[in-house]
Formats: sequence, C-alpha cells, structure tokens
Amino acid sequence: MMQMLHRHIFPFILLCALCAHASLASAQDDKQQGPDLQTTDNTIFDPTREEQNKEDYHFGVEYRIEAGYQQPYQRTENLSYPNTYLHGARVGATFTFLLPAHFSLQTGVLYSLAYGHNDQHWRSQSAPTTQEEYIRHRLLEHNLTIPVRAFYTVPLWKKLNLFFYGGPQLHIGLAETDYMQTHLSEPTKQWLDEQGIPTSQYDRFGNGELCRANIQMGVGGGLEWDMYRLQAGYDFGLNNLVKTKRIENQQMWEWGWYVSFSYRLNEAAK
Repeated sequence: MMQMLHRHIFPFILLCALCAHASLASAQDDKQQGPDLQTTDNTIFDPTREEQNKEDYHFGVEYRIEAGYQQPYQRTENLSYPNTYLHGARVGATFTFLLPAHFSLQTGVLYSLAYGHNDQHWRSQSAPTTQEEYIRHRLLEHNLTIPVRAFYTVPLWKKLNLFFYGGPQLHIGLAETDYMQTHLSEPTKQWLDEQGIPTSQYDRFGNGELCRANIQMGVGGGLEWDMYRLQAGYDFGLNNLVKTKRIENQQMWEWGWYVSFSYRLNEAAK
C-alpha cells in the first residue's frame, strides 16, 4: 500500500514544486524589468503634424488671362432708344489675392467688343394713321471693365474646385458708334430732327449723350481644375446711362451675362 501511494503522490508533489518555482522566477523577472508601460504615439505632440492638418490654402497672388463670350443688353423705357441685345467677346488679365478660409479677392482689366442691331419704328408723319417707318440701329461698342469680386472656393476632389463670386465692377465706355440706316419719309425725318433725335451715324459717348461710367453689380460662379477656370456671371447696371436727355424721362441701363475661360499663369501659392 505504501509503495502504491509513493508511486502516485510523489510525481504530483514534484509537478507542484516545478510550477511554484516557475511562477516565482517570472515574478522576479517582472520586478527587475519594471512595469510594462503603454506606448504612445509621439507624433500627436509633433507641431508639424498639426500644420499638415490645416487647410491647404495660403496667402498669395494668382495671375490669370481670360477670354470669353458676352451678351450685353441695353434696356430702356421710352422710344428714344430701342431695347437691343449685343454679342461680343471679352479678353483681359485678372489678379486674385488669396485670403484665409477659402476666400479671395479679384480685380483686373478686361477689354470687350460687342455688336448688335435693332429696328426702331416711328409713326409716319405723312400718313400717321396707317404707315410706320423705322431706323435700323447697328451698334459697335468698345468698353473696359474693372471688376472687384469676392470669391469663395469649395474644394470638391483633388484639384477640382467649385467657386462662387459677387461684387461690383466699373464698366467704362470707350466708344459706342451707331451706324444708322434710315427708312423714313422726309416729314418724319424732319420731325425727328426737331426733337433732337439723331438720324445719321454718330458716337453716343463722343457727343456727350451717354455717360461713360456704368456701375454694375454682378454674381456668378464656375469650376476650377488645376490652372483652368470656366465661369459664367450676370451683371446688373445700377445707373441711368443717359447723360443728355433729349426727351422727358429718357433712361437706359446696360445689363449683361457672359461666359469665359481663364488660365492661371503662375503656380499656386505655397
């Protein structure tokens, strides 16, 4: 019996002793090495990492050349001028000053050339009850434009941006020649001359009839991809352009819309 107990109990006691020794050795190693501290990402406290997380938008100046199509509209509320749509082109250069929070301010100088025609009908003075006569106005307009626009840019994807803008611009009239073709009887022509209404070719700015300064307020927007922009906008004339009134309540405003393409000449600000 004793031999059987010795044969079964002794291995068990030996196994327990080995486990206790291993546990004690592990505790001594942990005591020598110290506590296992949790490692941290030191880059959280790196100031350069904070700079990288900021918006990629900086102070600077961007230079662009621009070209596009425009359609001015001369609108009036009397018979002295016909409402006329003109069609033309505009070219020039702009300067964009970059500001924080995706804002920017743009100015520049643009030259525009536009042409349009319309018929202005008058009741005949020789047969006032039945016959109508007319003057065909063919306008050739030269202008300079100085915009002051506030831009807001919305990043979409990689180098693709959406932008909106608004603000005033000064439209300076250089020349507006009216090449008239008259289809008038002599009594009607004589009556128009008596009213001070021209019936032959003349420059509307040159003779002091129209004001050269056209103050406009405009809004618009477009898309930007890398160095290219496609934009469109509409400008509302704020002041009456008639400087010398030939008849009572003579008024005319020039509004218009345009679409243009621009190219940035310098690299983006960094």
